[in-house]
Amino acid sequence: MTATAEVAAPVATPAETRPARWPAWALAAICAAAGALYVWQIGAGQVGNAYYAAAAKSMSTSFTHFLFGSFDPAGVVTVDKPPMALWPQAVAVWLFGFHGWAVLLPQVAEGVAAVFLLHRAVRLWADEKVALLAALILALTPITVAINRDNNPDTLLVLTLVAAAYAFTRSVRAPESRVRTKWLLWCAFFIGCGFLTKMLQAWIVVPGFALAYLVATNAPLKRRLLDLLGAGAVLVASSFWWVALHAWWPGSKPYIGGSADGGAWDLIIGYNGLGRVFGGDGNRGGGERMIGQPPPGVEVVGAPGGGAMFGGQAGITRMFASAVGGQISWLLPLCLLVLLVVAAGGVLRWRGKVPGDAAERAGWFMWGSWLLVTMAVFSFAQGIFHPYYTTMLAPAVAAIGAAGLVMFWRARSFVRFLLPVAVAITAAWAFVVVSRDTSWFGWTRWAVAGVAVVAVVVLLAGLRRTGLVAAVVAVLLVPAVWSTATAATASGNGVMPAAGPSQGGVGQLFRYGQVPGGQLPGGQVPGGQVPPNGVQPPGGTRQAPNGRGNRGPQLVGPGFGGGRAELSDEQRKILDYAKEHSGGAEITLAVAGAAQAAAPFIMGSDEVVIGMGGFSGSDNAPSVDQLQAWVSEGRLKFVLGNAGGMGGRGGTDNGRQEWIGQHCSTVDPSLYGGSSAQTLLECKA
Repeated sequence: MTATAEVAAPVATPAETRPARWPAWALAAICAAAGALYVWQIGAGQVGNAYYAAAAKSMSTSFTHFLFGSFDPAGVVTVDKPPMALWPQAVAVWLFGFHGWAVLLPQVAEGVAAVFLLHRAVRLWADEKVALLAALILALTPITVAINRDNNPDTLLVLTLVAAAYAFTRSVRAPESRVRTKWLLWCAFFIGCGFLTKMLQAWIVVPGFALAYLVATNAPLKRRLLDLLGAGAVLVASSFWWVALHAWWPGSKPYIGGSADGGAWDLIIGYNGLGRVFGGDGNRGGGERMIGQPPPGVEVVGAPGGGAMFGGQAGITRMFASAVGGQISWLLPLCLLVLLVVAAGGVLRWRGKVPGDAAERAGWFMWGSWLLVTMAVFSFAQGIFHPYYTTMLAPAVAAIGAAGLVMFWRARSFVRFLLPVAVAITAAWAFVVVSRDTSWFGWTRWAVAGVAVVAVVVLLAGLRRTGLVAAVVAVLLVPAVWSTATAATASGNGVMPAAGPSQGGVGQLFRYGQVPGGQLPGGQVPGGQVPPNGVQPPGGTRQAPNGRGNRGPQLVGPGFGGGRAELSDEQRKILDYAKEHSGGAEITLAVAGAAQAAAPFIMGSDEVVIGMGGFSGSDNAPSVDQLQAWVSEGRLKFVLGNAGGMGGRGGTDNGRQEWIGQHCSTVDPSLYGGSSAQTLLECKA
């Protein structure tokens, strides 16, 4: 018996019931636009922050260097951050060789991934339209464009925190307690990954996330508390495993840069932890010159002093001041208005005992606390604060701004009139920011004013769809122009990535008296957190920092520029001479002063070159005992510095300069074709 079956023709599905394809295409377009902004001309002769780029190359040469984030190929000292942000860069260098684009390409991928993942997180919390708008806002945030074109750790920090927000949203949306707990644990894990990128900065969001889960979800209180305890355990484990690994590592390991004792714990609590918030630990020190402050006699352009110089004066207005405002503040007035309205609505619902959606409430708690707590910490931080740190605010700004605009647009009560108000406030603030320096696309202030007027009129006239489009254009016009200009005009901002005109320590940071064009000796452009020591102040007299006066020949690195991987002709001659006359020493050259002085030698050659003292030149790595042993064993013969004051936190180099003065003699520059500006010394035990 044979059975046959008829295959029915597929039934046509009505167009209105098919899943809409336009959101996927819209998201793809936004991600493509973000990628274009981040990747355009990256690595065009630049490597971003030379400090991290040199470390990425060194890390690609050894597993131990990779694991701990060694700055130099000898494994003497690490960078002053945990290494997670550098791991993708080191892998790229290992795969493709050391090129500017290889160092920066992982940042591009991380930036686009953050845009995509933010869309997914916001879509779970709100809906597709809000999610697409949030992704667009993040992609067009000026400081985010600048930082994603650089190799600082903040790009990966943002990605890990957006991943944590996505996991948190999955958790509060989960219908089953087991699934809810699983995603909360993932949330804690991603924040721990952020900790391994920029340490305690990643933990700024933790109180808000925990509070949101505790008060804004419907699970039984006991279950919520147990979930939070479990998440806390995962957070601690994922944050501190690397710290414990370094402490318990049985073999040779590098000194942790930025620490007082060579261990990671001191770095976390001190220089890169509480020191950033309260000052001290190398962030600030009474009458001593703070890291990031210029030498005596150097005028700072647009920096009001106090606290953290590069980010302007600490206080409630810091996020809106000239040093920071153009980086992140464009939508902050809108976000604050949205949060005020949401809070007022929540109070009214609570008083009226009107039930609400728990997951939606948790989302507002999460994004709102992320924004407000981070703003507060950044605004009042007394230690080192750079404007590019504010890229951490961008996901929260994008989520809240997008949700608020759509919420106002959809409102049927008097709340709908808040959309024209929000557009007017946002446009007015953009006008103010652009007016601070009209040489940088000053025409946009009139353009945004005109578009805002049109948007307000159209919205009040009841043309809702047209009004929404006009409102979005008005809100994003200036940030879009600034972001596009940043991508078009910058191929790498080095140590101080920023968007827009030079203000308040961003871009052209110092005005160097008699140094033409604000350049450092050797043509290097200021762009570091610590300006080069020995910079000639007005009057042509070199002054030692920290009031130490003249102490005879002192050693600093040959410049604190950065961003380019090539050696100058003189640097090449010095390195060639050291290699030829080192007698096969394991370390070809040790460079005194801040680490970026050694960075060109590490990036521009395959020789083993170390920077003594880590980032600021004050780390006890190598120690005097190590120097003595290296020279005695024939592992090191040459040291490079130049005349001028020795830098470093607290004005100390842990005795290295004194030892070098006693055991090393100056090499005649004519022997290697150099100049007296840089001092090459030959050391003997």
